[in-house]
Amino acid sequence: MTSEAKLSKDDMTVCFILGGPGSGKGTQCAKLVQDFGFVHMSAGDLLREEQQRPGSEYGELIQNCIKEGKIVPSEVTITLLEKKIIESDSNRFLIDGFPRQLDQALAFEKEVVESTLIIYLECSEEVMLKRLLKRGETSGRIDDNKETILKRFKTFLELSYPVVEHFRKSGKVHTVPCEDSVEEVYARVKPIFAELFKQK
Repeated sequence: MTSEAKLSKDDMTVCFILGGPGSGKGTQCAKLVQDFGFVHMSAGDLLREEQQRPGSEYGELIQNCIKEGKIVPSEVTITLLEKKIIESDSNRFLIDGFPRQLDQALAFEKEVVESTLIIYLECSEEVMLKRLLKRGETSGRIDDNKETILKRFKTFLELSYPVVEHFRKSGKVHTVPCEDSVEEVYARVKPIFAELFKQK
């Protein structure tokens, strides 16, 4: 990654959507894309796409990490996200499922672009587990089984929650309870972005 790739926060809006597995990140992002014209980038989807790309140098590594509920090395995820941002015509980005740990957060902000705000979708493990097991009935995802889900919860608490705490110090985190219906949660999320773009 070169220093020329550094993008300016003044030229774009990058928002991280954080929350445990099954907290509803993708669902809320879909609504924000509709209302605010964001480009939605799911770190998990990008990694799964890369894993399936013929000839990918990262394919096997990504597959093993996903299967074990572990975090893919930062440089792989950051490279994929940066490429996607640079290739896009948009200047509004929602990134969900990233940063998964503090070193990813620090590296992304230093090497790519500083984030504008962070939404943290707060949800109990009980509710998330129920949602994921239900999703697992139809998703076909190898990580939507109880054993891997519990590993993912542990990973989130140990590695990802400190990211929320880090950004909280800079006043960029908006915590949104998300155990209610999709519509009720979005009624809390939407005004945050309406306010943000009113200021721009």
